[in-house]
Amino acid sequence: MLELFRDIFAPPRHLILLVLAVWLGATLTEKRAERFGIDKDDLSLIIYYGFIGFIIGGRLSFMLQNITAFIQSPFSIVSVNVDLFDVFGGSVVFIIIALIIIQRRKLSFWSSIDALTPFFAILVNGLALSHLAAGTAFGIPTSQPWGIDLWNATRHPTQIYAFIASLLIFCLLWFPKQTLRPGIHFLTFAALTSASQIFLGMFRADLTLILNGIKQEQVISLIVLIICFILIEIRLKQTTTPQ
Repeated sequence: MLELFRDIFAPPRHLILLVLAVWLGATLTEKRAERFGIDKDDLSLIIYYGFIGFIIGGRLSFMLQNITAFIQSPFSIVSVNVDLFDVFGGSVVFIIIALIIIQRRKLSFWSSIDALTPFFAILVNGLALSHLAAGTAFGIPTSQPWGIDLWNATRHPTQIYAFIASLLIFCLLWFPKQTLRPGIHFLTFAALTSASQIFLGMFRADLTLILNGIKQEQVISLIVLIICFILIEIRLKQTTTPQ
């Protein structure tokens, strides 16, 4: 029993990396807040409550999808294991909380999510590093010289691939100075991130296989990518900016 509690509550390195990513993302977001016409205090409020909702919502969503396992091991509900987490479910809760705060503060929706883009980008970087530290989101076996030894095999370092991809996306969006139509900044980030997930999915060994090598997560990313393209086209054609 003592070993069980130690495994559940021990503060692992990957959790520390996530906390650092949240801090850095929030700092960079506040630095760029005025560029998008959003008060940094409003952004801090969205990040603070949104991230809490992300953590709780992601765990609850995963628990509901694996209710039998949690009934057998109820202490796993408060485990710091990042594998016991549904990113999609957590993201939905984050978005709902963000929308509530944006509506109550009477903020511009598109400008607000543009301002939050650095936070999302850094968080994706932090997730990649946390997966590397935890040995999760691992790749398929490979004979390439840059493979890493993990789970009794030499595998593609998909966590490093993901970190490099997310870092490049962050740099592409951080350094350009031109002002785009509200919403394009975030939608570009979402599109590039979805495209990278489709590509990286080919090397992941832990994803759900559904048909002829196609994985469920790749299909979801493709749907998100298509939606982003449609929304970008709509935003570019609009002559007025809705709030």
